[in-house]
Amino acid sequence: MSKSQNRRQLRDDAGDAISIIDSLYTQNIRIGSVQQEETEAIDLVLDVNENPPIVGVSGERAKWSREIEFLFSCIALSVGLGNVWRFPFIALENGGGAFVIPYVIVLLLIGRPVYYMEVLIGQFASRGAVGVFDMAPIMKGIAYGQVYATALATTYYASIMALTIKYLIASFAEILPWATCLPEWGENCISMTSYNSTVSDNATQVKLISSAELYFTKIVLHEKENIEHGIGTPSWDLAIYLFIVWVIIVITLIKGIHSSGKASYFLALFPYVILFILLGRAVTLPGAWNGIVYFLKPQWDQLLNADVWYAAITQMFFSLAICLGTLIMYASFNNFHKRVHKDVIIVTTIDSCTSILAGCVIFAILGNLALETNTTDISKVVKGGAGLAFISYPEAIAKFKYLPHLFSVLFFFMLFVLGIGSNIGMSSCVITVIKDRFSHIPQWVITIGFSLCSFLCGLIYTTPGGQFLLNLIDFFGCSFIALFLAIGEIVTVSWIYGVKRFCKDIEFMCDLKTGLYWRVCWAIVTPGLMFLVLVYTLITYKPLEYKGVEYPDYIMNIAWLLWFIGVGQLPFWALYTVYTQPGSTLKEKFRQAMQPTTNWGPASPEKFEKYILFMKNSRQSTEDGWTTRFYDNIFG
Repeated sequence: MSKSQNRRQLRDDAGDAISIIDSLYTQNIRIGSVQQEETEAIDLVLDVNENPPIVGVSGERAKWSREIEFLFSCIALSVGLGNVWRFPFIALENGGGAFVIPYVIVLLLIGRPVYYMEVLIGQFASRGAVGVFDMAPIMKGIAYGQVYATALATTYYASIMALTIKYLIASFAEILPWATCLPEWGENCISMTSYNSTVSDNATQVKLISSAELYFTKIVLHEKENIEHGIGTPSWDLAIYLFIVWVIIVITLIKGIHSSGKASYFLALFPYVILFILLGRAVTLPGAWNGIVYFLKPQWDQLLNADVWYAAITQMFFSLAICLGTLIMYASFNNFHKRVHKDVIIVTTIDSCTSILAGCVIFAILGNLALETNTTDISKVVKGGAGLAFISYPEAIAKFKYLPHLFSVLFFFMLFVLGIGSNIGMSSCVITVIKDRFSHIPQWVITIGFSLCSFLCGLIYTTPGGQFLLNLIDFFGCSFIALFLAIGEIVTVSWIYGVKRFCKDIEFMCDLKTGLYWRVCWAIVTPGLMFLVLVYTLITYKPLEYKGVEYPDYIMNIAWLLWFIGVGQLPFWALYTVYTQPGSTLKEKFRQAMQPTTNWGPASPEKFEKYILFMKNSRQSTEDGWTTRFYDNIFG
């Protein structure tokens, strides 16, 4: 069939859909609190070249080869580096075992409801992160901001993977390179293989630095003390490893979900094989149980500390990868009638259990390190963030009497697999948005193009000042943006689109009535708590530092610009959407921009027709006003 014939066929199909909808919409219906007269034909404009085809016209979206691939992909996305090096340190700082209590509460009130909501939206609409905001076009800037933040996150995540490759290769050396000091490191360096009680006693008089820390800062990073005079030039070895990371991502995503779905089996399951091997070795080490007790011992007084609850919420967002567009993207490839509530419970539970399990492994090994170095205070051998993975743990491995090389290889390979799994999900989100917008461009072209751009951007993290920038972009380019836009996303679904209508969509899709727990969380608890977190963040904000060093003013200006570009997507696209709406007055344009587009609904033409009938039959006449809307959102 020729291109012109194909286009005419698409327009004929669209015309048939319009006729069906027009015949059904012959009475007044309510969308939200706005009463509309639907006796006029619905204006659907199909432009094959400029916009993606309307719902159902071009056929259904690609689906997972097997439904379990969705589950494994979500596990690989959510269970990542944050579970291994961020959660244990955050928990230790905020009450130890007592931190699990606020974390579980936050998981039930924010994490799981938002996770479930995003999966349902993506599955219902079969669209990417941007397309689902056809439910409320005025808020589409939220999606663009989230995709922007996700794209930035992929660049520095890949650079961390480059570091793990560096350590993985170094683990095959005859002697672990971070176990001994080099002459140029001076007398303050202490070799981990000779670090004993005598050295520990002398450490009170001379500030000693472990060979593992000096290896990380001087050999791996070539780190600068500050970036007042620039960040330096990329390290050639880290640049090569970074390129390898992106080659692996390209290979995994070159065929979309058909290739990434197959990779998810390995990415989701293999890290647990290594984690249990490390656990088996860790608990047999002298001093291991001291470390585990130190990690899990509850500090109950910390439960009344607002910082602990704030840490629980931020860690939960970081760990589950919610409000970044990735879950919506993965769910868009599900079968329409798949009941995903079990998948959501499984993923969120596994994620939390993995964090605790990883914490036990890490602190068991650090407990052994404290014993070997004659240190009674385990906190002295613990470093947070990347330092835990690239300094504290290598220090401990260097003290192993048996097979230190093997356990070093296992640990860093596990980190690499965890990081790749998360980065594949984030990269796939961005690539899917581009593919949805420019459907005529082949998948492999978009994948290679995005990966090449991300590789070039990621080179800044391979410079001597790279860790300064990574710390900066992680906060201003990702976390801080995600916090603002997450509130907007939740409010959009709960109050602009409406929990009541959202629950009707769920009923049509999954043949399930939504329980009161989900309704109350979506409408009140989750957005309320997120707003409190935002207020707390703004009140307690302090200028960002890295290792106690403040950033130059020009760097901070760039950081705020990055943040503004992300958050500024919301007002920009809101104004643009209102301006382009039909209507003679601003009020009419604004009203149109708040309502779902005419093609909002299931992607399949057959399901779309049934959805129109279902919504028509399920609508009930209600009174205007926010009180009624509030009641409907919670009780239906």
